[in-house]
Amino acid sequence: MNSRELALVSTATVFGALASAFAVRFYSSNSNSRKQFSKIDSVPNCDVSKKCSSQSPFDPSKRKEYLSWDDYFMAIALLSAERSKDPNRQVGACLVSKNGIILGIGYNGFPRGCSDDDLPWAKKSKSGDPLETKYPYVCHAEVNAILNTNHASAVGQRLYVTMFPCNECAKIIILSGVSEVIYFIEKNNSDMAYIASHKLLSMAGIKFRKHQPQTDQISIKFQES
Repeated sequence: MNSRELALVSTATVFGALASAFAVRFYSSNSNSRKQFSKIDSVPNCDVSKKCSSQSPFDPSKRKEYLSWDDYFMAIALLSAERSKDPNRQVGACLVSKNGIILGIGYNGFPRGCSDDDLPWAKKSKSGDPLETKYPYVCHAEVNAILNTNHASAVGQRLYVTMFPCNECAKIIILSGVSEVIYFIEKNNSDMAYIASHKLLSMAGIKFRKHQPQTDQISIKFQES
């Protein structure tokens, strides 16, 4: 479908794209839990597109400003969210193997073969008809990431997601065999769907934790150096 052009993305493609682009913007949430993007280079006064460094060219030690694995995988989930056509909320997810290999990525959108121009993106219907909203049609990022694994098993794997999964996604996560969920923000921990999600994941013995960034926001410029 048009809203899931990243379906069946291979690990090599993801690594190649991320290595060449190194392009990620972290979400930051304000006191009202609303997200916004900002473009702050991870290295002060440094254009990352030119890969500048303050390290001496004679220093044999490795670079110290590289991303941690957690930041790297969450960054991929955040970048994937940018592919979503949803005008209200963009969510991304990244499924990672025990050995740190990316198995699948996804974002919220309509099923394959269902045009994102012919179905509604609205959160509410003026007539009160739920079929005039996105909710009966949209597939969540977590589900897309799990289904986009190119037939690799999700059993025992980690799922990085930009938003804590709702109860419906929690069911899919449990049934797929994912062992740990790392989330960036929690939409509303007082909502029934998220209370139920916490309960289901806990009962199934699935670990979940909030992502703790080890670096500030990072950005790139799509310009030749």
